[in-house]
Amino acid sequence: MADSGVQPGAFELGLDRNAANTAPLTPVSFLRRAAAVYPDKTAVVYGDQRLTYREFYRRACRLASALRGRGLGRGDCIAIMAANTPPMLEAHYAVPMMGGVLNSLNVRLDARAIAFILEHGEAKILITDREFSPVIKEALALSSRSPVVIDIDDPLAEGGELLGSLDYEALLAEGSPEDVFSEPEDEWQSLSLLYTSGTTGNPKGVVYHHRGAYLNALGNMITFGLGRDSVYLWTLPMFHCDGWTFTWAVTAACGTHVCLRRVDPAVIFPLIRDEGVTHMCGAPIVLTLLAHAPDSVKLRFDHVVDCATGGAAPPSAVIEAMEALGFRIIHLYGLTESYGPATVCAWQDDWAALDLQARSAKMARQGVSYLTLEGAVVMNPDTMVPVPQDGETMGEIMLRGNTVMKGYLKNPSATAAAFDGDWFHTGDLAVAHPDGYIEVKDRSKDIIISGGENISSLEVEEALYRHPKVMEAAVVARPDEKWGEHPCAFVTLKEGMEAESEEIVTFCREMLAGFKVPRTVVFGPLPKTSTGKIQKYVLRERAVAL
Repeated sequence: MADSGVQPGAFELGLDRNAANTAPLTPVSFLRRAAAVYPDKTAVVYGDQRLTYREFYRRACRLASALRGRGLGRGDCIAIMAANTPPMLEAHYAVPMMGGVLNSLNVRLDARAIAFILEHGEAKILITDREFSPVIKEALALSSRSPVVIDIDDPLAEGGELLGSLDYEALLAEGSPEDVFSEPEDEWQSLSLLYTSGTTGNPKGVVYHHRGAYLNALGNMITFGLGRDSVYLWTLPMFHCDGWTFTWAVTAACGTHVCLRRVDPAVIFPLIRDEGVTHMCGAPIVLTLLAHAPDSVKLRFDHVVDCATGGAAPPSAVIEAMEALGFRIIHLYGLTESYGPATVCAWQDDWAALDLQARSAKMARQGVSYLTLEGAVVMNPDTMVPVPQDGETMGEIMLRGNTVMKGYLKNPSATAAAFDGDWFHTGDLAVAHPDGYIEVKDRSKDIIISGGENISSLEVEEALYRHPKVMEAAVVARPDEKWGEHPCAFVTLKEGMEAESEEIVTFCREMLAGFKVPRTVVFGPLPKTSTGKIQKYVLRERAVAL
């Protein structure tokens, strides 16, 4: 064979990275581009408010400028407690634009959890909607930190009070839309901080980087078919995995964000019709609410709406009802640690010929990896060898790629365990089918998913154990037609004690956020192994049979 004349390393020698041929990937660039290409296009709709992409970008720049003017910079944490409103969207660009780390707070958490997050994340600024002032006021009283509080005085908010010395619009007035920002310097730089219940009482802080957010947003855009004419309705909370990164994906597509303060079918159906909504996301509870809404609010629209859902698959009856209303259901799977969606149940044309039950069974699977994810594999967690694709052999879903978190904040042991063997361990037990599609069978972490919210069984158990009459307690998921699942508590009382279910439930309401409170309480001895470990799988079977 003739010598090619190319020496090893020739394609690297003198061909170095520089400012002309490389730049950090960041989702901030999506808004900058949209404002340049479509400055007069409607970017955000909220009630009677309309923002063009030019206005959206300038407001984000003002916020970034104002934060920097107050001495904040790279690595500083800015927390926000807000509904799906324009300030929440603006923060998703402004904070990373000035190098900060955005901490979107779950509006359904109780004061103790919020206080822990503010302390653990070391928030320096807290932007908060006045509707959530009761829980924020209590959380601030419990916290050892005193972040600067900025109020969002939204005229559509219901009740509440102003807690800070400055409101959001006044803060924006401090900034300049002409400021220039060079952040991030490195695409691995931290962009946001989100908390997940995990398997412990205290939530774990999941850290995202700019590269992952950029790529997962593009993955969403491609997977969901978002384009310039897309109109996205915010039925999914933006505090969930930064809106599953759709906060950036819709902008990358130069589509329109339709903000929604609360999920209400009487508001959603008119918005779909009047604004021409083409896409939306939500937990199965959202689909159930729409499918079972009163006929008086089920308005007809003349186009198909793509609706992505995650978590427990919706029942076939809900899928059928949604299809009849004009929705096309897409099933996604992911975790907070994977920037939201990591796999999609990609549609196959031959499924259309199947009956509803068979089609629903196909659609309920977690599917195949996103284009922007390196790998999603079902493995034996002990051997780290992929299980056979027989639809029967159980293993754990493992993820790997650029759209997996940096790790857990201030928790090196949990981070190391999550990345053991150079794969991210999801804790979800699944099978792999002959067509390569993944299907989740159980959750090894004992997490309860109710209405799209993760509930740690250990956190609920901890509350139960504080009741003076409770000797032992265990909490598992019980199927719930409306919420998907709800916490079911099995309780053994101390000798000589008596209690009613309502007494236990009332006690838990004083300790936990409402969605975490057990809806079912069963009294009696707990099943245990010979070593004294509570057999939760037995309790799960009992909960299903109740």
